[in-house]
Amino acid sequence: MFDAFSTMSIDAEMDASSPENFMRVLSVVVAVFIGVGVAGLDTAHAESDDPEESASSSGETEETSEDGDEADESLSQEEMQSLLETIDERQSSASDFKARIYMDEREEDDEGMTYEAMVYRRDEAGKMVIQFTEPKSERGKGYLRIEDNLFLYDPNVGTWERRTDRERIGGTSSRRRDFDASNLADTYEPSYVGQETLGQYDVHHLKLEAEERDEVAYPILEIWVGVESKHLLKIQEFALSGRLIRTTYYPKWQKVEDDKSGEDVYFPKEIRVYDEVEEGNRTVILFRSVTLTSLSDSIFTKAWVESKSR
Repeated sequence: MFDAFSTMSIDAEMDASSPENFMRVLSVVVAVFIGVGVAGLDTAHAESDDPEESASSSGETEETSEDGDEADESLSQEEMQSLLETIDERQSSASDFKARIYMDEREEDDEGMTYEAMVYRRDEAGKMVIQFTEPKSERGKGYLRIEDNLFLYDPNVGTWERRTDRERIGGTSSRRRDFDASNLADTYEPSYVGQETLGQYDVHHLKLEAEERDEVAYPILEIWVGVESKHLLKIQEFALSGRLIRTTYYPKWQKVEDDKSGEDVYFPKEIRVYDEVEEGNRTVILFRSVTLTSLSDSIFTKAWVESKSR
């Protein structure tokens, strides 16, 4: 079996202060990503940096238990709700969140474009900033989220525009939720599809339907969560009509201790997004230099975002 997830993993010892190194690594990741495709990722396995956090291996056949009989285990409504709460809690930090991200956007028959940006989050206040630093054509562009409101600042015209959660961040296949804290438990009602295998790992397959459909980007989600690791490994987002919009994979997770709460906070080291509407479009996102620390209140303001464009 082709191990796409391991092939595309990044050397943890790489110097995070060298953008040139990350650009070279990102180009390798993208090359494999494009060659593997969705089918290859579905037959690959997802992993965590901590072996104790990795899900256990299983057979290749979906909907089967270890002895080959059909799986008859399912999660109760209470257990599904608890699983969603665990996913949300593990990705939320009491301290402010800061990370450098690299994105490679590819369109069909296109050489693509690489982006670099900074992400700042204050989960307890529902605030987030995405500030683009590269390429030159995107430098100074910024997104500001304050609770349910998302704004885009375009330095070329010096104006702010309100955006929706369906907004393509920086023109890529990414969306706001790819960089923000998780909020599945309070937003969606889960139902159990079955216990399956994703590559070498046992996963719970859940269908989520939004309780307030007008208030979310995608009212229907399907998620695959590691049975042992409880990591979100794959998610598909659907329009109300049932049309599949995006397929996203989370092959590698990492944890950082939050000094403020004393808890471990998990974040995806890599995200791979397939646009299911504009076929052939795909985005690789790498999270690097993640820190949990106190940030200035001024960062989460329009004035600060504007100042970074000057």
